[in-house]
Amino acid sequence: MTSRTPLPSRPVADPRAVVLGPTYRLTVLTDGLVRLEHSPDGVFEDRASTFALNRGLPVPDFRVIESPTHVEVLTARFHLVYDRRPFSTSGLSVAVLGGISSYHSVWRYGEEPTGLGGTARTLDLADGAIPLEPGVVSRQGFAVLDDSRSMVFDDEGWVAPRDGTRTDLYVFAYGLDHRAAVEAFYAVSGPTPLLPRFALGNWWSRFHRYSADSYAALLDRFADEGLPFSVAVLDMDWHVTDVDPALGSGWTGYTWNRSLFPDPAAFLASLHERGLRVTLNVHPADGVRPHEDAFPAMKAALGRDTDDAIPFDVTDRAFLDAYFDVLHRGLEDDGVDFWWLDWQSGPHSRVAGIDPLWMLNHFHFLDSARDGRTPLTFSRYAGPGSHRYPVGFSGDTVISWASLAFQPYFTATASNIGYGWWSHDIGGHMFGGKDDELATRWLQLGVFSPILRLHSGANPFTAKEPWTFEPAAHAVMTEHLRLRHRLLPYLHTMNHRAAHGRPLVEPLYHRWPSSDEAYDQPNQFLFGTELVVAPLTSPADPHTRLASVRAWLPEGTWVDVFTGLVYDGGRELLLHRDLTSIPVLAPAGAIVPLDGAAVPGNDPANPASLEVLVVVGADGSFTLVEDDGTADGIARTRLTSAAGTFTVHPAEGLVGCLPTTRTWTVTFLAFDGTPVVRGLAGHVERQSDRVSVTVEDVPVDATLTIDLGPDPRLAPNDVAGRLFTLLDRARISYDLKTRIHGIATSDAPLSVRASHLQSLDLDAPVATAVGELLLART
Repeated sequence: MTSRTPLPSRPVADPRAVVLGPTYRLTVLTDGLVRLEHSPDGVFEDRASTFALNRGLPVPDFRVIESPTHVEVLTARFHLVYDRRPFSTSGLSVAVLGGISSYHSVWRYGEEPTGLGGTARTLDLADGAIPLEPGVVSRQGFAVLDDSRSMVFDDEGWVAPRDGTRTDLYVFAYGLDHRAAVEAFYAVSGPTPLLPRFALGNWWSRFHRYSADSYAALLDRFADEGLPFSVAVLDMDWHVTDVDPALGSGWTGYTWNRSLFPDPAAFLASLHERGLRVTLNVHPADGVRPHEDAFPAMKAALGRDTDDAIPFDVTDRAFLDAYFDVLHRGLEDDGVDFWWLDWQSGPHSRVAGIDPLWMLNHFHFLDSARDGRTPLTFSRYAGPGSHRYPVGFSGDTVISWASLAFQPYFTATASNIGYGWWSHDIGGHMFGGKDDELATRWLQLGVFSPILRLHSGANPFTAKEPWTFEPAAHAVMTEHLRLRHRLLPYLHTMNHRAAHGRPLVEPLYHRWPSSDEAYDQPNQFLFGTELVVAPLTSPADPHTRLASVRAWLPEGTWVDVFTGLVYDGGRELLLHRDLTSIPVLAPAGAIVPLDGAAVPGNDPANPASLEVLVVVGADGSFTLVEDDGTADGIARTRLTSAAGTFTVHPAEGLVGCLPTTRTWTVTFLAFDGTPVVRGLAGHVERQSDRVSVTVEDVPVDATLTIDLGPDPRLAPNDVAGRLFTLLDRARISYDLKTRIHGIATSDAPLSVRASHLQSLDLDAPVATAVGELLLART
């Protein structure tokens, strides 16, 4: 495996962090993370495991108390007590310190923590919720990761199994400091790699028998519709699938179907010319059969002298070398950018304890990093440590509202095990029926997901092209696919943040761990540093024609970036939206950079024009991070809002990767003031819920300052106008509409108006939709 450099690791802990006995070893990795090993033969594991690459961490402050019968370890976060015997419930405990109730915050060996969930290997055939594997955070304050049976790596990067006879546990005792627990997980397991920028755009994927001509026609239609895509995903029909059953099923294949793609290299080059990268689906379980183009070269590489099929054997180093250097390299030379590893054949291999999925993820990722490339693979989750091999393919879900309703929760809780780059089949994969509203809501969630990949099964009626839906859905899908590419400046900045330990999508309780409400909203999540998203995952009410979601707004002032509606926080409420948007909320002080193009292109390069969304009412700052395609060639542009001014500071770092000048549009949400540009010509444009100022040709090393006045504040909501729009679309009587509007907009005190409306005994969806607008700010 000399061409595939192992991941950096420091698997041996500092001896000063170790408390050692004849059959036990306690290693204090951080002030909240302790490794607990018990070995009857006194032999302990110092090799890196699939979870733990780095145990050689700085030694934290801790104290050891020893007696003839017990050993105790104390840090600022936990108190461990151990009786020096084989691990038992009565003899080994870890109490969490720092304000957590001692009744609930003592872990005893053998007890399963309740936990807040992690993620799962696959959503294949899921129609709603499925069980999740554990994460490293808990409201009890502790979590346990059992690493006793994971594979380990030798000095050359090869693997060996463990039989589980030696106990190897990691106890995370971080109380409610969930982010610190995840940071400790990354410290031991290694960081999430930086994704190439193109991976953050729209992916087109469909299980469909395309040809080179039909795919070109599809991309032409996308271009005509103004629909940007950055990744072309070709499912299994790119290769020969109609084979003699004696040779296999046809699922595994490495030979282009030249009746569909007569010139593969030219086809792939045409996709690159359009600004797309390409990934091909592979199901490697059936090995390499005699009909494959690469079969003679594989035989030669492995020294085989028969024409029998070459079985897939991930435990054979020679096979794995040939698998990459022969089987995949020629296809990559044709223009394949990365691989979709669709392993569906279980966790077992010829060697007990060696998981083929893990092996494929690990070595494909290492192989993709050769010669200084930015590594990328696309595969299924294989357990703790899988965050090192993004992007994750979550599997073939059922097309249903229940599947949609589970995905926001599933995506957010994955951050509890450090897994931040899930790619779902947006819109669902199989079964179900035509539902334009469901498809639209799923795509809206996809825009605010780690990866947006439209996908569908082989049924010709499950197409996801926006023009196959009704005009209203078609228009909304088009705008949202454009929005995803417009979000690239924000997303790529969060990509850099993720590589330093903070996933793009997080549960609310990562930021507000002491608030009960943060745990009660399973589908609401943080989307980077500036946004909170509450996706709509149930059908609209037939009378209001609005969908609703229960949400929690923490203390402060919040603005919906789509509607401009301003809310007072510190409460739970129902949010209602028509088909055009979902609730995406930004607090006062938020700054969100976007690509300035209304219709961005396929290849998401550092843009020459930027639009920045700003919420006044509090100071804010955001550092836009851009790069030259590498992790080191970084440029940073600081954006600040304070003291009645908004400032774009000069870019710093590798500014050569940026355009020399830029057009800046700064849009102040829910603001009706008059921005004034200092020293430069600016154009001001007003809309009902925002005001924008545009300044062209600003050098990237210059300062752009916009004055907003001494005390810029958010504008009041147009309650009367918004209520009229809500009632106008509602399917209720005209007289009732008039009565509701008159009561709600009268000069009576708010309590009187609310009581009067309550006396009308309105249907709940109507009452809560009216109440949302009336009580958005109180």
